[in-house]
Amino acid sequence: MAKYTYESILSELKSGVFHPVYYLMGEEGYYTDRITDYIANNILTDIEQEFNLTVFYGMDTNIETVISAARRYPMMAEHQVVIVKEAQMIKNLDALVGYLHNPQPSTILVFAHKNGSLDKRKKVASELDKLAVVLDSKKVKDDKLPAFIMGYVREKGFAIDGKAVMMLAESVGVDLSRMAGEIDKLTIVLSKESKLITPEIVEENIGISKEFNNFELQNAIVNKDIYKANRIINYFAQNPKKNPIQMTLALLFGFFSNLMMAYYAPEKTERGIGDFLGVRWGVADYLKAMQNYRALHVMEILHLIRLADAQSKGAEGAVVSDGEIMRELLYKIMH
Repeated sequence: MAKYTYESILSELKSGVFHPVYYLMGEEGYYTDRITDYIANNILTDIEQEFNLTVFYGMDTNIETVISAARRYPMMAEHQVVIVKEAQMIKNLDALVGYLHNPQPSTILVFAHKNGSLDKRKKVASELDKLAVVLDSKKVKDDKLPAFIMGYVREKGFAIDGKAVMMLAESVGVDLSRMAGEIDKLTIVLSKESKLITPEIVEENIGISKEFNNFELQNAIVNKDIYKANRIINYFAQNPKKNPIQMTLALLFGFFSNLMMAYYAPEKTERGIGDFLGVRWGVADYLKAMQNYRALHVMEILHLIRLADAQSKGAEGAVVSDGEIMRELLYKIMH
């Protein structure tokens, strides 16, 4: 079968194009949940759901029971929907192969496999690839997170400020289900007149400072604003639980790793560097940083961040506070 994505599956469903079997799996459970919920809530009317929506849980059922339910005809409806949640718990899934070759056309059978993917060595895996709609979702990378945030906000009928996007990305991270929940919370508190999520709204409702956060720290380092960077580090030192050093070091290491690669971009423009790195957000920061940091110094900075990470985990032996580690690292980066 064709290679399916979350977007292509949802687009088909919204257009009324249904397939007999869906197997949804992968590291990113958000997409599995969204498609499963859409099928459960939108294909059948409320009255049709009473007789034609069946939900199993992998731990409490077996594949024979699922197939038997899928073989039934819908009652007073064009389709019936059979959903298997926690499908990774079902034993002897290979028994599904016979059904895949002769599915009930009026049944939409959905397997929601969470926290991983089906073992590709199983016979059923290759048959699903040929005969069903299979989605294997990978974890969203940090650089793709802003696009997800903007897309989800737009889907909800709202807009979001660029700085607010980065604040959310830094604060929530790549847990898409949690991110969607936080955005939902923000849209609820917005006034009817306002459709824009601002840094102030994020600060008030998510609990991240619009002034003292990793995004602003990175910006200060890029621009060699020593005063601003030190103010942020001092704030982090006073609030270590809200600003864990490992998160800050990971962000800085990712930025300077990309900056190192940017020096090899054939075209040193925003578009050229963006295409070379495969990113669309924050490209101007790389151009600015290339003016302030030589390539050899960037290599040294990456080494310094690794050392700081090891030190924060006690590898150096001496007990040093996270604040002291960050102050020393900041001094070496910016001087």
